[in-house]
Amino acid sequence: MTPKTPAAPHLDEARALLAAHPVVDGHNDLPWALRAKARYDLDRCDLATDLTGRTHTDLKRLRAGGVGAQFWSVYVRTDLAGDEAVSATLEQIDCVDQMLARYPGDLAPARTADDMEKARAEGRIASLKGAEGGHSINNSLATLRALHALGVRYMTLTHNDNLAWADSATDEPNVGGLSPFGHEVVREMNRVGMLVDLSHVAATTMRDALSTSVAPVIFSHSSARAICDHPRNVPDDVLAQLPGNGGVAMATFVPKFILPAAVAWTQSADENLRAHGLHHLDTSPEAMKLHEAFEAANPRPIATAATVADHLDHMREVAGVDHIGIGGDFDGTAFTPAGLDDVSGYPNLVAELLSRRWSPADLAKLTWSNAVRVLRDAESVAADLSARRGPSNATLGDLDG
Repeated sequence: MTPKTPAAPHLDEARALLAAHPVVDGHNDLPWALRAKARYDLDRCDLATDLTGRTHTDLKRLRAGGVGAQFWSVYVRTDLAGDEAVSATLEQIDCVDQMLARYPGDLAPARTADDMEKARAEGRIASLKGAEGGHSINNSLATLRALHALGVRYMTLTHNDNLAWADSATDEPNVGGLSPFGHEVVREMNRVGMLVDLSHVAATTMRDALSTSVAPVIFSHSSARAICDHPRNVPDDVLAQLPGNGGVAMATFVPKFILPAAVAWTQSADENLRAHGLHHLDTSPEAMKLHEAFEAANPRPIATAATVADHLDHMREVAGVDHIGIGGDFDGTAFTPAGLDDVSGYPNLVAELLSRRWSPADLAKLTWSNAVRVLRDAESVAADLSARRGPSNATLGDLDG
């Protein structure tokens, strides 16, 4: 049950605002959850039914949350590498396509900003794809272009581990940001119209990408490092560059990235999973039972919608209201804030921001128009670049030696 908060009096206003300006959420890991829980079998995990307790996401709760567009993450773990990672990414893409084919009344395929607006006008949820981690292209610009042709509209340059050409936020420094090949990846993403996603990357990689990209970048699910000093979050100097770049930073809901007290607790909970032979990102029933037992013995610090709002207040102050958005990371985290327990919770966040005197116009930018604008701007850059130069066939060996 969603707890009552001081924002509760604004819930009706929040729901009305979301009916007109629905949420574009930058990151949802449902495809990986479907892989792990049902091997993509939508009969076993039917999104048209209530999946509460199994996933954070189903169609009814997306509707209740006022979601109008979703970037579905086609993430694969970094222990999959090389061609195995590419194949798994293709399976993830196929999963999203199966969802779109099965639920056409609710989910609309979207590759462009115009597609997003058309879906909203039809009362459907625009469904886009985002690849999470450059290991998905196996150091191949041709593979990058193939993913774009299959509808992938952003790629997170790294996940939790470094690549040969880019440093991750949660690994030891290696190339010091982007290598020459890494810069070429960014340039080719600009040319084809794939958004450069800087969540998960080291701050040095963020700065290198911003120095190279001539199209707006995004952070699909990252919050403010000044509020919670975690390397997955965005430093103020990077947030301050977004107006010049045109990009958008989409605040995440993951407690260990937004609540300082949750950082150490989650590290201990992750170690508990590893001690039982499980991956720390595992959200299977077995893993969740272990988490529940750990939590019973070690009470968990609880984030709330107000915690997320603190980050958004700061991000608006530093980057400006035209450069912020929302990327919850549902179904990619074992824990969620109170009041943002699943995809039905977005009205609680909007209500909290209304209680802080955010205007309806500013909230409409946060929920809908900033994300649509950033994709449209990337499309415009791609149209210009692709008219002036052809595909890059550079290799890692060519550029990095």
